[in-house]
Amino acid sequence: MRKTIGLLLFFAACTDGGGRGDDNGGGGTQNPPAATGQGETVFTAGSDASNPFFASLGTNLRTCASCHDETAGWSLTPALLQTRFNAGDGTDPVFRSVDGTTSPTADTSTAAARQTSYALLLQRGLIRVGKGIPEGAEFTLASVSDPYGFATAAELSLFRRPLPSTNLGFLSQIMWDTREATLATQATDATTGHAQAMGVDTTQIDQIVAFESSIYTAQRSDDVAGDLAEGGGGAQALSTQALLPGSRNAFTLYGAWANVDTSTAEGQRRASIARGERIFNTEPINIQGVAGLPDQRGSCSTCHDRPNVGDHATAVPMNIGVADANQRTDNLPGLPRYTFRNTTTGATVTITDPGLALVTGKWADIGRFKIPVLRGVAMRPPYFHNGFANDLRAVVQFYRQRFNMRLSDQEETDLVNFLSAL
Repeated sequence: MRKTIGLLLFFAACTDGGGRGDDNGGGGTQNPPAATGQGETVFTAGSDASNPFFASLGTNLRTCASCHDETAGWSLTPALLQTRFNAGDGTDPVFRSVDGTTSPTADTSTAAARQTSYALLLQRGLIRVGKGIPEGAEFTLASVSDPYGFATAAELSLFRRPLPSTNLGFLSQIMWDTREATLATQATDATTGHAQAMGVDTTQIDQIVAFESSIYTAQRSDDVAGDLAEGGGGAQALSTQALLPGSRNAFTLYGAWANVDTSTAEGQRRASIARGERIFNTEPINIQGVAGLPDQRGSCSTCHDRPNVGDHATAVPMNIGVADANQRTDNLPGLPRYTFRNTTTGATVTITDPGLALVTGKWADIGRFKIPVLRGVAMRPPYFHNGFANDLRAVVQFYRQRFNMRLSDQEETDLVNFLSAL
């Protein structure tokens, strides 16, 4: 039986490595602040603070919750990280050189040094992933520009946002570069890597996977529109959402609000959310130059097609350009840049993260990343794998520019309001 956990308004950031708030005797969920309202989490198997997800299983005091914090939609945000940093001068378990600093050799001897060395984590919530070019790859590393003086072909420094450890039952791909086959292998590798464990207990891994698989998170309220569950939103409805194949009419949550009374501010916002949902499903986009997707006339739901979830229903990572070094580089300060050369044609490409290509070794996969679940997205800025966009309006503006979307300013606002209600 699915168990709904009642709302508990909770705004204070945890400073013990991302642990949980007090269940308050009723098994409540922390309710993180979002752009225009509040989110909620439903635990279909019950909220269990004793689960190994919240235990230190490695050698550096980290838990899964260190990087997947309930108050940040089961991810991390710069605001939460800065609060944790300030509480302990950068000694909280999330701040570890294994993946939190700009390089493994960065100075962490003083609070001031830590502020600098953890800059990408603090400013954009980016975790460092060290990964080399696979044997037999169709490309070589022609040159590297790493401001931190560490990256080589043997270990590139890749900076990525922690994907949320919620709504996992809908996933068709695990990790930004799809490198993990199962949630169990992901939990194992995270425990031995991020937590620096010497080994794992498979029973604990199974318990972590079972707990993660029972979590559903979505936006519950909007500061103006009010209770989103009244329109079809919220985590309770999401927890009963069937796993369906992709659809061009991907979201059907707020259609009933299309004809609400707009004489009040609440009604106006509800109507805006409904319009945004229609824009998401139907507004034409001339999709061109996206690796992993044929050129076509589509919409937002061409890629975010999982019904009422918003990821891509098939395992097709795509390259929309947010890692391209020549794509609005002002939004990518501090990231290393890599130039790769095709071993057959001699062609080159410069990019901040080759993504899927470091898993497959294929030239065509450079810059391709999974399409993430959109539910609860307002709780966990910034956006895209590298924190490229500070807020949801910046996300929409990127797509307007990238695909020359012909949106009016009101339509842009409607789309932002809809995304904020997911």
